[in-house]
Formats: sequence, C-alpha cells, structure tokens
Amino acid sequence: MASNTRQSLDTPPVSRIKSSASTASAFNYPHGHLNSLSDQQEEAFHKFKAVLEERGVWKPGPPPSHNDQTLLRYLRARRWVVEDAFKQFKDTEDWRAANELDVLYETIDLNAYEESRRLYPQWTGRRDRRGIPLYVFEIRTLDNKTVANYEKNGAKSNFSKAKSDGKTLPGLMRLFALYENLTRFSQPFATQLTDRENPDIPITLSTNIVDVSGVGLKQFWNLKAHMQAASQLATAHYPETLDRIFIIGAPFFFSTVWGWIKRWFDPITVSKIFILAPHEVLPTLESFIDKRNIPKKYGGDLDYSFGQLSIPDPSWEGIVAWENGYTSFPSGPMVWEDVNEQPDRLQCIALGYKDGAPRRERVCTIPRTWSPPENEAKATASGSAAAPAEVEATPNEEQNSPESFRTTDTQADTQVDTNTDAMENLAIDEKKVATEPTTTVAQTVV
Repeated sequence: MASNTRQSLDTPPVSRIKSSASTASAFNYPHGHLNSLSDQQEEAFHKFKAVLEERGVWKPGPPPSHNDQTLLRYLRARRWVVEDAFKQFKDTEDWRAANELDVLYETIDLNAYEESRRLYPQWTGRRDRRGIPLYVFEIRTLDNKTVANYEKNGAKSNFSKAKSDGKTLPGLMRLFALYENLTRFSQPFATQLTDRENPDIPITLSTNIVDVSGVGLKQFWNLKAHMQAASQLATAHYPETLDRIFIIGAPFFFSTVWGWIKRWFDPITVSKIFILAPHEVLPTLESFIDKRNIPKKYGGDLDYSFGQLSIPDPSWEGIVAWENGYTSFPSGPMVWEDVNEQPDRLQCIALGYKDGAPRRERVCTIPRTWSPPENEAKATASGSAAAPAEVEATPNEEQNSPESFRTTDTQADTQVDTNTDAMENLAIDEKKVATEPTTTVAQTVV
C-alpha cells in the first residue's frame, strides 16, 4: 500500500445531490456521530479513548473529562486515523489550557462579548431540518476600520480574567467565546429538543448562511489576514462544528477570493460549502431548512435581521420554562447545568461579567430528554483494555487496517477539487445569472 494511504471510515464517495434530496441520507448524517457508528468506527473510537487515557489527556470518569460526542469530532475531522486525531486533540487541550478558555468564557465582560457577537456568525434561534442550529453571518459588517478597532480592543487584557499564551493574537481571543457558546449552549440545547429526525443523536454541528453581498474586492483583501487567522484557529481547535455553509451574494470576482479561503479549511469542511447564485438561494435553503426558519431577506418567513438576538421558536412552547423575567435568551455566555433535586430537567445559566461583577442568573429550565449513554464509562474501560500494541498508532497503522475501509488521500483531494471547480464556476457575474442559469446544488460534491 502506498505511503500516502489514509484510513477513512466516513468520507463519502464522489456523488451529486439534488435540491430535493433527503437531508438525512444526502448529508451522510448522522453516520459517524454518537449512536450511529459503524463497527469500524466503534473500534477506532475505543482505540482513541485508550490512547487518550494512556497518555494522560483524557479521564474516563464518571463523569468523563470530555464526553463521547466531543471526542468523536476529532476522529471525524482526522478521517478516523487515531494518531492524527490524538495530535489534534492534544494540541487543542494545550492551547485551551495556555489561554484559559474556560475562564475566558465564564468571566468575559458582557460588552466585549456583545461586540464580538454583533460582528460574527449569529444564532437565529432556529434550526435546520435535522435540528442543527442555524447561524447567519454578514461579512460586510467587517470593514477595515471595524476590524482594526475590534483587534485593538481585544488586545486589552481586562476583558476577562483569563491569561494568554502570548502566541495567539490577543485581538482574536474574544472571538472564541462565541465558539464556546456554540458548543456549550446552542448545541446542547438543540440536543435536548426532540422534534427532529434523530433525537438520539447529540447535536455537534451548525448550519451557516454566509452573506458576502456588498463586499468589494478591496474589503476582502483587507480582511484576508484577520479572517485567515480566525478560520485556521477555529478549524484547528473546534473541529467538526461546521456542517453546511451556504455562501450567498458572491460577486463576479469571488473565484479569486475562494482561492484564498479554501486553503484556510480542512478538505472535509471545504466539501460542505455551497456557493449559490441568486435564483438558487431559496430553493436550496428550503431543501435544508423549513421556510419558517429562513430569514425573510433570503426568501423565508422569519423576521430576522443580522445583529439581533436569537428569536424564540414557537416549537419551544411548553418546553422552555422562562424564569427571572426572561422571555428569550440574552447575549453573553450561557451554559446548561443540572437542576438540584430535579434530575429530569436542565437549567440555562447566564454567565460573564457586567460592570465588573460576575453575572450568574437562571434564564430558564428545559426537560432533560437526552443523556450520555449509561455504559459510556464501561465502554471506555473495555476500550482501554486493548493491548498497547493494538492501540498505539504506528507509521504503518493504515497498512494494517482492513482494505475494505481504507481510502487514499488522493480520493479526498479529488472530492475537494471537484467541489472547488463547481464552486468557482458558480462565481459568476450577476449580470449573466438571468441568461446563464447554474445548478449549484446538483454540481456540489458532498
């Protein structure tokens, strides 16, 4: 077997989908997620846990230091190659410790948090057809002056109690409070909502609408360094938190911009990006998202504008029990915690600092409908019992894996190249759209 062979258990073969395709089957979701693993993926997962425990970067508990769904994100991101997943996980743990991400999230000044929230992807309060949180991002808000001020303010050391490693750009640290909010608040909340096709699968992804309309080439160029640094750090330390990314309003020169952007993400993420021509926006979004949850700006029914806080979903009626005067989720960091003497409920706690004092307020409670598997710790123990020779990855590990679930890097590269060609062909002059229709979704590789 060639040396560039990689063990890949969930990278789909090159294929094409139509706008009306089933979101469950066409997206390869929920395969590769907790409670939907193949035998080979289960085996890789047990080996991964054993490696993490043996090398002292994960504790099985109970409770475990990291839950199963979090660990699986790293395996999916590294194509189920245990040693590669370990390296990314270890690098992330070192980065988090050096920058005290837990402290940053819990102690960030609410004004600093709100400044970040208004500039970057924002949760609409709604979800796609699979129950995955829907985010919107309008790039034009990031003009050169705004970014310069944001980075300048972020370089100040008083926006949280966290220390920095001195290596990560200090102006970017506040941005990661938003990623913490995604993984600690909106994804766990979506996991507990049962009005979805696979309620037994915990949510670890997000669906994103990225609006690049009104952004000129000069603005893209001025944002290049900032966006590259932010994207690469997020890809490295928050793997597999992005699912479908719909780029809307792409100008005619976007193929040039795409040449930069595609290098900031891993190949799996790149293969999930759709660039939509104007006439494709609503039909494509509707194939992924109920129309009532699509913002009116993109042809849907949701009265949502970029910058505002999430809008409560009517489907939460009778599920979310608001408290302390809240009728919707506030800005700032939030977490879900157990409710004392009520094991069947979870409480949303608002954190952060306001006027120099810590905020800790209960926003609401919800029923606990999903819990980690009872045998999580037992499964971990059985995984750890594997002989070291079977657990430790070696340079030839892939060569020892069954031929039936190996794939080469060139296969994945072919997927990305095909996807890139399709997207670059869609970066067309809007003047030609009416006379030269395209078929983005039918041509995008997934």
